[in-house]
Amino acid sequence: MLYPVIMAGGNGSRLWPLSRQLNPKQFLPLADATLTMLQATLDRLSGLETALPSLICNEQHRFLAAEQLRQMGMEQANILLEPVGRNTAPAIALAALQAVENADDPVLLVLAADHLIRDVDAFHRSIEVALPQARAGKLVTFGIVPTHAETGYGYIEQGDALSDGGFAVSRFVEKPDETTAQEYLESGRYLWNSGMFMFKASRYLEELGRYRSDILDACRASLVNASQDMTFTRVDAEAFAACPDDSIDYAVMEQTDDAVVVPLDAGWSDIGAWSALWDVSDKDVDGNVVKGDVLNHSSRNSYIHADSRLVATVGVDDLVIVETKDAVLVAHRDRVQDVKKVVERLKAEGRSEHLNHREVYRPWGVYDSIDNGQRYQVKRITVKPGAKLSVQKHHHRAEHWIVVSGTAKVTNGDKTYLVTENQSTYIPVGQVHALENPGVIPLELIEVQSGSYLGEDDIVRLEDKYGRT
Repeated sequence: MLYPVIMAGGNGSRLWPLSRQLNPKQFLPLADATLTMLQATLDRLSGLETALPSLICNEQHRFLAAEQLRQMGMEQANILLEPVGRNTAPAIALAALQAVENADDPVLLVLAADHLIRDVDAFHRSIEVALPQARAGKLVTFGIVPTHAETGYGYIEQGDALSDGGFAVSRFVEKPDETTAQEYLESGRYLWNSGMFMFKASRYLEELGRYRSDILDACRASLVNASQDMTFTRVDAEAFAACPDDSIDYAVMEQTDDAVVVPLDAGWSDIGAWSALWDVSDKDVDGNVVKGDVLNHSSRNSYIHADSRLVATVGVDDLVIVETKDAVLVAHRDRVQDVKKVVERLKAEGRSEHLNHREVYRPWGVYDSIDNGQRYQVKRITVKPGAKLSVQKHHHRAEHWIVVSGTAKVTNGDKTYLVTENQSTYIPVGQVHALENPGVIPLELIEVQSGSYLGEDDIVRLEDKYGRT
């Protein structure tokens, strides 16, 4: 049985403004109308004999990850939380150490949460080829059969063919220039480095200990005082922060004598930029990819995404236009790699548009900041059935709640009462309060905040069912 390890870290800054720091691309439905990138990764495991996956993600994405696993019927899957990012070698080490502790040295299938694979059958066939090699103690990586001379990926040179399938790895090479990439393509010996792997947990730990014992020691130390919170595993933050930052490629795969590569020709893409998403998406007769409420006139070969309003184009070619509730991106399709520079500038200027959308997801539901001024803010709040916001108070703001649909159970000081549609209630400054949805349909309400300071950090949580402080 395979033990899937899904790496769901990263911010996807090249896909701004859809991908944000607190809601990055792996949690968005980019290449599929209904499934997020993470959910599509989980879905393509169907048909394989696997255990529940182990998901590795950033602490701040834990509730997004948990909710998307729940939607896939995998709410019992383990979620390893990284307090800080330390690259792929430590992340996989944490999963391998846990796997060895909880199972009899399983074979790990390490996948990224944000890859697109169109041909699932071909993906499964490559896994079947890799499995005997992994069971024999080899460290397998999957190399993508190249379709063009790509300069944005690292490459793997194939060595001798192996009797059980796959090839010995001759060498890993860095991202080439255009001339070298063309030579690699024409030689037929080179594959793109996909960042997907298969090996026994013990073999990875053995090779990591041989070449980067400092990483292995730090990961072991961080698990000594790890705590379990629902399905979340929280490693020791101080111990993990001391771990060196390194990729599995540099730390292990380029060092070991037991690296094997299995070719994968399955319509793969890492969806690293808007141009890649345009490449893999269905297009109209003019070469346009259209999402949302869009009107095009004499426009060609463009990607246009409308999130909340009508977007109209006239006579544009080769553009990427992405509209969200709080930001609009217009970029030439050949320059979308530079979108990350916009994100860097937003950070440098202390703006919030890189961090989150106007709609913010919480474990209990979502809120949308629909209006704000100097001393007021208006939010539309949706609370899931059975969910409850923390028992809390605010030092600087009062709140007025108007129920639009559903029923609210309100704690207001020492009183608890129900508020139904078209009714309202008032929470004074400093009052201990809580909001809960006791019903079976979503609770929707309008919250009007007023006061001298309206920041999200003016929340004193006294009790929280989701373990937030």
